[in-house]
Amino acid sequence: MVNYLLTITAELENLRYLQPQGGCDDPNFSFYFKLKCGNCGEVTQKETCVTLGETVPSTRGKGDVHLNQKCKFCSRDGTVTVIQGKGQPFTQEHSENGKSAPLMLFDCRGFEPLDFLFSGNWEAESIEGTKFVDIDLSGGDFSEYDENGQFPVMISNLGAVFKVV
Repeated sequence: MVNYLLTITAELENLRYLQPQGGCDDPNFSFYFKLKCGNCGEVTQKETCVTLGETVPSTRGKGDVHLNQKCKFCSRDGTVTVIQGKGQPFTQEHSENGKSAPLMLFDCRGFEPLDFLFSGNWEAESIEGTKFVDIDLSGGDFSEYDENGQFPVMISNLGAVFKVV
């Protein structure tokens, strides 16, 4: 069993925080990333989707997992289980100090997660309290104007790393 903590970085301009819409433990938020087989090293060509609210029975016989998949090259089974309660919003303080924030923890057996994609709906709040929802970060950045505060807001330089914990 190896746990991988997904951490994110970004530059926030005039924003208090950035997080998946509905929070870090939103059961409907989908995490997209590639998988590397722990047996043969083959990396999936396409991203795999894992959602906290969707589970399947484990082929290894114990309980449910969020992903059960075979390596297309060597046919070895692997699983991914999402461990909720370990993520937190990426804040303005993280951004100003050049620090990362934990987004989600994954228990991976037989696979290593790689190349997280910023897809799905995200939310952020301006320093004046204006909420921005349905933010699409798949293009790598976001910019808008806060009418209440009379200033621009921006998310840029997105980064994500899976760390073994």
